[in-house]
Amino acid sequence: MPLFTLVLAATLSAWLVNALRPLLQRYAMVPPNIRSSHTTPTPQGAGFVVIAATITAAAIAIVLYGNLQVSAVINVFIATIFIAIVGAVDDLKPIPVLPRLIAHAIAVSGVLLSLPSELQIFPHLPLWIERGLLLIAGIWFVNLVNFMDGLDWMTVAEAIPIAATLSTFGMAGHLPPVPTLTTAALAGAMVGFAPFNRPVAKIFLGDVGSLPIGLLLAWALLELAAQGHVVAAVLLPLYYLADATVTLVRRALNRERIWIAHRTHYYQRATDNGLAVIQVITSVFFLNLALAALAIATIVWTWLLAQLALLALGSAAVAVVLMRFGRSPRISTRL
Repeated sequence: MPLFTLVLAATLSAWLVNALRPLLQRYAMVPPNIRSSHTTPTPQGAGFVVIAATITAAAIAIVLYGNLQVSAVINVFIATIFIAIVGAVDDLKPIPVLPRLIAHAIAVSGVLLSLPSELQIFPHLPLWIERGLLLIAGIWFVNLVNFMDGLDWMTVAEAIPIAATLSTFGMAGHLPPVPTLTTAALAGAMVGFAPFNRPVAKIFLGDVGSLPIGLLLAWALLELAAQGHVVAAVLLPLYYLADATVTLVRRALNRERIWIAHRTHYYQRATDNGLAVIQVITSVFFLNLALAALAIATIVWTWLLAQLALLALGSAAVAVVLMRFGRSPRISTRL
């Protein structure tokens, strides 16, 4: 069923992107700005198609699968559509920071409220404290996926490995059926979108895509952590977590206005330092494959020391890539 869902979502996504591209070229062109990596106006809004294909394919698969509790996923899909609408409005006319964060909090709260009251990742914590921390983490994750969507194929190189690995976990019985089918649909929808976004991109996701993609991945990773696979849930998105978080902390320490658009993420610095876009994306993609392999290993080797060692290995791999991206090009001193 996950494979059927992936193929269905990929087909829907590719067909819809191709069909809607002329309309987006007419009404949704985005000129280069301070955050951009592109140099010519390019249409955005393909994220609407990706999310529509994801929800449609997932809903069909869930119905065909049968005997599933669908009430919770309905809430998740409503929250996903809501945050996609917020992103679409922000694409057309930027929303001030505070209302935007409130909207993100509402969407993340909708996902958290869909969880069973007895579901806890850390049972020794009071439920209200854990849910409060998850709310903050969810808002940050949604935003960091948006922040990192600043290079052709970047979200493709991130979302496909994560979503495909999550779906694989589900097929092995380590993730409930509903998030399994939904992540399969998301992976497929991104596969269908990928040919249109490859460097040099013909179309962008826009906030209408990056925000709900972040929400769906956050929900699926939360479901994985709730199955007892916390380290795997951290390893899968570790590159995005590290790049976005370290950049935020560095900017805060430099007393920069962290809510203002910028080009100082490590992947952006890499292109400014002379790496080609395809070199950066290839590095991120293979790093994510390595992180996925380590996450799979945590499912096999469950003792604490092995989990810590695998997390340390993943952190070291991410650190190597970040250092490579942040390294300034050497200037020859020879005459």
